Amino acid sequence: MATMLHLVALGCVRGDRALFSGLDLTLGPGGAALVTGPNGAGKTSLLRIIAGLLPAQSGTVEKQGMLAFAGEQAALSRNQTLEQALLYWARLDGQDAADVHAALDWMALRAIADIPVRMLSTGQTKRAALARVIAGKADIWLLDEPANGLDTESRAQLEAAISEHRSQGGIVIAATHQPLAMPDAVELPIGAVT
Repeated sequence: MATMLHLVALGCVRGDRALFSGLDLTLGPGGAALVTGPNGAGKTSLLRIIAGLLPAQSGTVEKQGMLAFAGEQAALSRNQTLEQALLYWARLDGQDAADVHAALDWMALRAIADIPVRMLSTGQTKRAALARVIAGKADIWLLDEPANGLDTESRAQLEAAISEHRSQGGIVIAATHQPLAMPDAVELPIGAVT
């Protein structure tokens, strides 16, 4: 079964305000989309709808393949070491320590794997959340502001991980205000807030 994501006439209303409507997108293996727009326009809401965490007001989401969502919160136990916290999620995803070690290497975190999550810097925490997605080996990555808090070197590591994921047939959708190199990505602007 090939990885696929298909959005048809997707619409979102939050409170009494329509954020977007009639949104269409089709991505196949290796596909990518950059979701852009001002704060409050619905970028995160779109990712949450695709992930099944928020109901759509209209339209449908069709997908083939496992999905991983990395939001603004790292979703890692603050009292565990980084390696323990990542291993917890990897096991839930059917993966093992080798997958966690590979993800730590991708995000240049192996040297601090034995540090409690609560002691990580903002950039390290962001890289740890991205390592969680990498270790899970999901087919479709939904990344909410993945470059926030990252320095130039860390952003390059993220871009390399995204490129590798796509080269293996994975799909990536990133909602971002930051520059992020994703060659041939579909640009998906979400409208201005009124």
